[in-house]
Amino acid sequence: MCRIIFVREKKEIQVPEGTTVLEAEIRAGLAPDAPCGGHGICGKCLVRILSQKDGDRADAPGSLVRACRTEVRSDLWVDTCTDPEQEHVILTEGFTRPVPCQPDLMVHLVRLTKPEPGEKRSDWERLLLALQAAGGPEPSWVRPDPVLASSLYERRQEAAEWWVIHTKTQILDLRREPGKQYLAAFDIGTTTVAGYLLDAGDGSQTAVVSRMNPQAQYGADVIARANYALTNGTEPLSRCIRELIRQMLEQLAAEAGVRTEEIFQVSVAGNTCMHHLFLGISPASLVHAPYTPALRQSLVLSAAEYGLGIHPRGQLRVLPDIAGYVGADTCGCLLALRPDQRPEVTLLLDIGTNGEMVLGNRDRLIACSTAAGPAFEGARIECGMRGAAGAVDHVSFENGIWHYTTVGGQPAAGLCGSGLIDLVACLLRAGLIDESGTLASGQEDPRVFMLAPPGESAREAGVYLTQKDIREVQLAKAAIAAGISLLMEELGISEDEVACVWLAGAFGNYMDPASAAEIGMLPKSLAARVQPVGNAAGQGAKIALLNREEWEQADALAEQVGFLELATLPTFQDCFVDELGF
Repeated sequence: MCRIIFVREKKEIQVPEGTTVLEAEIRAGLAPDAPCGGHGICGKCLVRILSQKDGDRADAPGSLVRACRTEVRSDLWVDTCTDPEQEHVILTEGFTRPVPCQPDLMVHLVRLTKPEPGEKRSDWERLLLALQAAGGPEPSWVRPDPVLASSLYERRQEAAEWWVIHTKTQILDLRREPGKQYLAAFDIGTTTVAGYLLDAGDGSQTAVVSRMNPQAQYGADVIARANYALTNGTEPLSRCIRELIRQMLEQLAAEAGVRTEEIFQVSVAGNTCMHHLFLGISPASLVHAPYTPALRQSLVLSAAEYGLGIHPRGQLRVLPDIAGYVGADTCGCLLALRPDQRPEVTLLLDIGTNGEMVLGNRDRLIACSTAAGPAFEGARIECGMRGAAGAVDHVSFENGIWHYTTVGGQPAAGLCGSGLIDLVACLLRAGLIDESGTLASGQEDPRVFMLAPPGESAREAGVYLTQKDIREVQLAKAAIAAGISLLMEELGISEDEVACVWLAGAFGNYMDPASAAEIGMLPKSLAARVQPVGNAAGQGAKIALLNREEWEQADALAEQVGFLELATLPTFQDCFVDELGF
């Protein structure tokens, strides 16, 4: 066994000789950034190995190595070269529509009566009849609960009147005082997780929290994580995301000044892979043709069985997946936007590591997914990074002068998705990239464009774009453009018939539509019709809790949406190749 001391985090762990430094970071709970899943490709997991005499200094010199390729052979002092306090910009706001606050969580006052001599009905049956008389559900709808039933005799001895907290099909608690009840909704994204606490009485939002998804230590994209799960089992990925949700629930409750036991329902939306990994379902069916989910329907589960730490009988409600890689997050977006109720044709785009899109109106809706890859999240881009302090988020080129802005106004540390798209668009306009995507920067190395030189950058080598980065952008934008084109072809409509383009997610919220059109990711005629809708998936997860009719309609809505599997279309490869050029 060898000791590993992580000097910035002030953590120490013992690992067997031969363990990689990346594995040691994961075991220590550091959630390192490893976009390629530890395959030695991305170069993002760099750490500094310090000498023993400098082991207590984070600023000490040392050799810079890839954590995933460095095996532990002796005691090590390691500088992870990351700021533990660094905050990422995580989008939590989004477009939503008002719905009546009528959750499937109700409270009624009932009177527990003594049975008459010779009466056939049980204590449980009399409780259900009393609940129905108070305005509750039909007794036949409610599932019997042996644990609660066993307490009814003692409760009846204690007092006659009790407040029943229940749903349409389940009694969750009996209390002497009604108290307050809360609901929590989560959007589990591949990169980030957003959580919302809602008052079940009036639907008001009482707290919001957001975190980075710790599964990133197993890979930046869903395919990398699915492959990790197939090799190592789902448990490591399931455990870390469930633990994060539990921590976020505690933070939500603390910020609202309530106890976690007062949270009775939690809803979750995520893409199909995040959905499966959260539930502990093998993603094998997702990564092998014909790429179908193992389970698609909405679910009502015991929150306790997933370690969420809310009310002991609290519910975990999972929105339905639609098909393949069109997941519950897309269903959440549809609940927030309801294109199925609109006469005009709309296009919903959620661009992340996986591009999900839905085109149509109340007559017909059809969805598809495209493997855009993690380039827009900063992975596979040499100076790529997520939206944190110092990330270049916008670039412009005016009168021969380059300008850029960064998150938080900090020195440039890398390129996030919106800055990457702007930079490529500006290089095209400046004539430094040709139609084939070949870069001729006119700088010292014509295959590299230096945006922020080392002297003015927080990055030792400066912030720049390489020819390889441009190829990654071409692959990602071509996948999105091909998906849009083939959806329109399937519905038999032209660009002119699309009234609105909804851009969901953080990347869509910050991206300049004109830049996206310039590089060919969006048809140019649609750029003026773009409307960012923010975290619509999170808003849909809230709606599913706030209104029981919306929750009940979620499965029907998911079923209504048709699915176009691009991989099976003979025309997809040709369309994709056509879209690669600028």
